Amino acid sequence: MVRFAAAFAVLVFLLATAGVGRAEEVFSAYRSVIDVAKDGTMTVTETITATVEGNKIRRGIYRDMPLTFTDAKGKRSKVDFKLLSVERDGEEEPYRTETINGGIRIYTGSAEVFLERGEHTFQFTYETGRQIRFFDDHDELYWNVTGTEWDFPIDEASATVTLPEGVRAEALDYFTGGYGATGKDARASRDGSEIFFATTRRLDPREGLTIAIKMPKGSIDRPTSSQENAWWLHDHLALVIAGAGLAVVLLYYSQAWLRAGRDPDRGVMVPRWDPPEGISPALVNYIDNRGFSGEGWTALSAAALNLAVKGHVVLEDLKNAIVIAATGKKPDEKLPTGEAAVMKAVDAAGGKLTIDPAHGTRVQATGADFRNAMEREHRGKYYHANSGYIVAGVILSVLAVAAVFLFGDLSEDSLPLVIVPVFIAFFVSILAVSFGKSLRRERSLMSRIMSIVVVAFIGFVAFTIFSTILAAVFYSAAETDELPLLFVIGAIVLVNVLFFFLMGAPTPLGTRMMDGIDGLRQYMTLAEKDRMNMQGAPEMSPRHFETLLPYAVALGVEKPWTETFDRWLLAAAAGAAAAAAYQPGWYHGDGFGSSTFGDRIGGFAGSMADTMTSSLPPPPKSSSSGFSSGGGFSGGGGGGGGGGGW
Repeated sequence: MVRFAAAFAVLVFLLATAGVGRAEEVFSAYRSVIDVAKDGTMTVTETITATVEGNKIRRGIYRDMPLTFTDAKGKRSKVDFKLLSVERDGEEEPYRTETINGGIRIYTGSAEVFLERGEHTFQFTYETGRQIRFFDDHDELYWNVTGTEWDFPIDEASATVTLPEGVRAEALDYFTGGYGATGKDARASRDGSEIFFATTRRLDPREGLTIAIKMPKGSIDRPTSSQENAWWLHDHLALVIAGAGLAVVLLYYSQAWLRAGRDPDRGVMVPRWDPPEGISPALVNYIDNRGFSGEGWTALSAAALNLAVKGHVVLEDLKNAIVIAATGKKPDEKLPTGEAAVMKAVDAAGGKLTIDPAHGTRVQATGADFRNAMEREHRGKYYHANSGYIVAGVILSVLAVAAVFLFGDLSEDSLPLVIVPVFIAFFVSILAVSFGKSLRRERSLMSRIMSIVVVAFIGFVAFTIFSTILAAVFYSAAETDELPLLFVIGAIVLVNVLFFFLMGAPTPLGTRMMDGIDGLRQYMTLAEKDRMNMQGAPEMSPRHFETLLPYAVALGVEKPWTETFDRWLLAAAAGAAAAAAYQPGWYHGDGFGSSTFGDRIGGFAGSMADTMTSSLPPPPKSSSSGFSSGGGFSGGGGGGGGGGGW
């Protein structure tokens, strides 16, 4: 029995000791003294008496102060805030501040000094303005005394409010509990211009005291128009900067377009059966596309086909590869630049240039030499891309967005309003450009349909993702009253995308050439009866068809042109057998199983660019990092939510 009693005594002692070791950190008192001036400026002194046990409170406490306010119209505005002093136990205390989402965090104490256990009194004194709400029939102070995000319970919270001299409150109200609660666990009393509020129960962590004082209209000086304008400018500085940036970028691009990007007036286009000024098929492709289509492979195919028609090479269709073989015929005159580059590649390959995956490196080098030769001779002659203007516009836009970041005083909630529109517009721009290039590159109807299906699927997925992101961004913008900023930032990006396509312009020579090229295209796609009605048009013949075939490939109209020749050939040869047997000397191979020459040569010509592209060596694989698969990161996350200890 004695041993049992001794053991029980030891257990009680241990439990008591543990209880002492786990003493609660609590605010025994939270007193706020608020002096309201006639101009609406409030001087607030918060005195917090805390029990420190070295648990959460070791060096001091921190106080989170929101710097936004919902006014009488329900709009969120910024408030004035000036920290006057920080004290502990009646003495000045070192402190530091940092910006948090929508406010400021004030830390008391220093990292090197640890507080003694026991009771300590912390005091914050600050001035704040723009906190009074003005209604049609009264003025109102609606004040969250303690905040609802403290980590510690508050035994007693109170607020003493002194109104301007001669002002008497018309009505008082108070609320206690967590955010959104409407509890009435408090009391209020008044003595002239002084009003006292106090809680009647302990406030748990994340609970607070909020007070409301209704004053006669005119008790507080309403802001003047100039002051309201200054406040609006301060609150919407990011929007003002973004709007000014949009205006500058738009003005710059407009002037640049008027100076260099506006297309010359087009002439009258009439059908014609010869290329303008005798230019080569490769150059027709280059001018028509304002640069190369299909990365230059279509133009190279047209050049090779034109060399074959002239008798300088023979094209061999081996189903799995294409061979361009030199015939040894010497040209009567200097070859056009693109065709000379192809002949040089054929000669370098020993007289036979094989286009298949096994010779991908050589094909790639041939394509690069061909494009470089064409660019060296013709760059800027027929078309000005005006890339310098675009680069300058992008730099202006980047500076405008950077100014919004640097000087716009954006909160963390507002950052997506700048970042998301830029990212989405950039992605959509790349998708649109890629889609446009893919349609140009594809020759057959089925290939174009598949391109549209693939892009539609990608677009659907992108739309689903981005619509979700945009919905969240729009909701955030509506909550922070910053939808205009979202639209202005998006407009800056949109202006860049728009003028990316508008700034390029043909030269007067290029415009004249384009008129002739359009006439040649129309001629090769006209119905037979319309072509026969053209005065002076040559009659269809194998020679006429073959002469224009490289140009049809360059312009992507080889199918209607070969179909026209097929119909003529069938009628002229008086029998399908004779038509099927027809084959020029510059083309060797039985094609793709078609029954007519037009189908065979049309399919062959149209597939040359695809064969060249598929022959290229695959790009080198990029190395991946083991740190790129996601996970946490230093500095991740964000601040926010109430006060605590540190």
